[in-house]
Amino acid sequence: MAEIYDFDVIVIGGGPGGYVAAIKAAQSGKKTCIIEREHFGGVCLNEGCIPTKALLRSAESLKAVKESSKFGVTDIETANAKLDMKKVQKRKTQVISQLVGGVEGLLRGNKVTAVNGTGSFVDKNTVSVGDKKYTAENIIIASGSNVKTLPIKISEKANILTSKEALNLDYIPKDIAIIGGGVIGIEFAYFLNSIGTKVTVIEFLDRILTMVDKEITDIVTKSLIKAGITIHTSSQVKEIKDSSILFEKSGKTEEIFVDRVLMAVGRTANTEGLNLEAAGVKTTRGAVETNLKLETNVPNIYAIGDVNGKVMLAHTASAEGIIAVENICGHNKEMDYGKIPSAIYIQPEIAGVGLTEEQAKEKYKNIKVGTFPLFANGKAKVAGEEEGIVKVIIDGKLGEILGVHMYCIHATDMISEVVVAMNSEATAEEMISTIHPHPTVSEAIHEAFHAAADKAIHYMQVK
Repeated sequence: MAEIYDFDVIVIGGGPGGYVAAIKAAQSGKKTCIIEREHFGGVCLNEGCIPTKALLRSAESLKAVKESSKFGVTDIETANAKLDMKKVQKRKTQVISQLVGGVEGLLRGNKVTAVNGTGSFVDKNTVSVGDKKYTAENIIIASGSNVKTLPIKISEKANILTSKEALNLDYIPKDIAIIGGGVIGIEFAYFLNSIGTKVTVIEFLDRILTMVDKEITDIVTKSLIKAGITIHTSSQVKEIKDSSILFEKSGKTEEIFVDRVLMAVGRTANTEGLNLEAAGVKTTRGAVETNLKLETNVPNIYAIGDVNGKVMLAHTASAEGIIAVENICGHNKEMDYGKIPSAIYIQPEIAGVGLTEEQAKEKYKNIKVGTFPLFANGKAKVAGEEEGIVKVIIDGKLGEILGVHMYCIHATDMISEVVVAMNSEATAEEMISTIHPHPTVSEAIHEAFHAAADKAIHYMQVK
């Protein structure tokens, strides 16, 4: 006789992986429960993707006001324009509240049972929340991640912020040092610099944004420095004192004095309180082990999103949630981690998918690279956003699209075209034969593929 469970699927965690998995499971006919200890929407919606973009949108509005005279706007005083951070925070909170309410409504509408509290394994089919126990045939772990910190000496008097506190700033700091030149660090560096804070970035590796194609990183770095941001690479932070930071660079110890320090050295899988041992779930370096089907070593338990440590992006978590449910339903699906787009929301935006030029050279004998500068694009020129490039990398023999990387206006929206093309196994020649509307910034993608095929039309490439 088959064992009877309370639910077919229990999801632990209500972030972009968890709530998507719960909705997908319910839509697939599974009786579903989702457990969330704090806010539905998870880190992305409450402490990450959405609030940062809300702040950046305010910064963009400020920039537009200050530059309005270039577009013929007259009779307004722009020199003293600035952000009221209390009003910025109020708008950010409203945006988050509306979206969280939307997620909760979607769960209700799909008849998902929502439980508030911390889920903890009792065994491989049982999860406790407080003094209540819930059983399920299948369990999906979607507990997200926590901010990392550095194992260094830190003064108790130092004003240390994590990304969570930085998102809630209701004033403009005089100056700040940001430890970490990854996506989180650079987005905050851009935002704070644009609203009037003196920003210094300290990065341990030899360049910022190491996940981005190096040619684009080099252009971005120059742009950020030109904007007034100080960037120290190949620099190791040794100590955070009351009002200064000691770091080692080129064998010498340097000290900078700042009011605030933002710790932006990445995130780590959150397994706190899950009691994974009770279910027999294995971890590696703190992250839950999974295969491409999102299965753990325990057959009925899956792990998606940041907690499995593979690709810590909200849209990855959502895709993994869908794949996990497909496998619970017996459809034998696997994740393809090679075609996941990334997006960085400074201005101009950065977006990419597939291999960087360096990675492509290591993997393929014959590659071709095409670039197109935005200053040669009519729509970008009209918008007054001429900075940046679009870069494509193709297999020189077969024309396979290996990677596309953009630093330009609208990059985070345009990258989806390339993701669809790569998933459809379109070739460079097919991209060249695809008509793009004029005038649009997306024409830069078209032109870059022309350039990769040595057929550039609207730009003379220097050989």
